[in-house]
Amino acid sequence: MPEKIKAVFLDRDGVLNKEMGDYVCRLEDFHVLDNFAALKELQDRGYLLLVATNQGGLAKGWYDETELGKMHAHLKQVYRDHGVEITDFFYCPHHPNFTGDCDCRKPKPGLLLQGIEKYNIDPARSYFIGDRERDVEAGTAAGVKGILIDSDQPISTILNLID
Repeated sequence: MPEKIKAVFLDRDGVLNKEMGDYVCRLEDFHVLDNFAALKELQDRGYLLLVATNQGGLAKGWYDETELGKMHAHLKQVYRDHGVEITDFFYCPHHPNFTGDCDCRKPKPGLLLQGIEKYNIDPARSYFIGDRERDVEAGTAAGVKGILIDSDQPISTILNLID
């Protein structure tokens, strides 16, 4: 049995890119935050970096999978240009007012459980950094330690909370 790995799950809006108050619907409005050094440090400590994000704007028809893909490709490339590899993106395309209930919309743990299964992650050695209480709740439900930050707060300010 291969050894389980450790990971840091990251919420997207307000953690990796600037919080806009509502959905980021266009690539032009997508502003990457400078968390390059902090995420490089986590990567160098052996953490896999994964994104877990609610994207209810898809269900509302405010943007489509193509535009979301462009935003995620841009995010991945900007971080890669700074030596940081974001391994994967897990997103919930649902919204309770449009698509009903699902297992993946945070605070439910579905997105994290997908990542844990796909990458053989040890939840007990992993973290979820988010700027909403629902992120911490999703982490806890998945057996991952949640760390709550303020929107757009530099990740470097909480590195001491991660082993």
